[in-house]
This record gives sequence, structure tokens and C-alpha cells, in this order.
Amino acid sequence: MPADDNAHPLSIPRDVESLLDYQEGAVVSRTLVTKATGTLTLFAFDEGEGLSEHSTPHEAVVQVLDGTVEITIGGTPHRVSAGEGLLLPANVPHALAAVTRFKMLLTMIREPTLAQLHSNKRR
Repeated sequence: MPADDNAHPLSIPRDVESLLDYQEGAVVSRTLVTKATGTLTLFAFDEGEGLSEHSTPHEAVVQVLDGTVEITIGGTPHRVSAGEGLLLPANVPHALAAVTRFKMLLTMIREPTLAQLHSNKRR
């Protein structure tokens, strides 16, 4: 079957980690799914890179695919390595620091708004 250049990258079985390459001295990302209820984004961090402390109004789950990251949540550091995951609670400050170069899949979970809930009841 010929390849469809417009097909979603996960429309066939793939090694998710292979969908994004590392870049020296950088953090790169690729959004795989965007919906009103959340996003699925692949990140690649070079060693020594990170994200400064921030918070979001949404819960998120980090799944580390390669390497090791230190994720600090509400002041508590957690070392997370390939094959492991960690919940980032909504409205709690968190930061990431690459212990080694690492890749992660971030699943952001958005709660529906009251307007969305109301419109769903009409259907």
C-alpha cells in the first residue's frame, strides 16, 4: 500500500520515540494529537536543557521514553527514567531538568468547561 504523506504519524504502528530527533543544545517538540479535551506532545531535550518552573490549569502525565529527567513538583524533585511516568497535578508548579538527554510523551488532560458540558447535554 503506498504511503500517504498526509496520514497521521501513528496511523500505523510506530516506535513513538523515533518520531522526533534530538537537537544539540535544544528542546524540540512535536504535537501528535490536539483535541478540546487535551493534547499529546512528544518532546526531546538535550542534556542540560530544561523547562523553568511553571504551572498549568490542567493535569498532565509525563511518560519518559528515553534517558532521565528530574521533574520537580511543588518543590519535591523526582528522577524519572525511560519506561517510567509521573503525574503533573493541575495548578502545582513544576520544572524539568534533563539529567541525560531524554524524550518524553506529554499527555495534557483538559477538563471540559461548563459551556462544553452544557452543550453536550443538549445533544
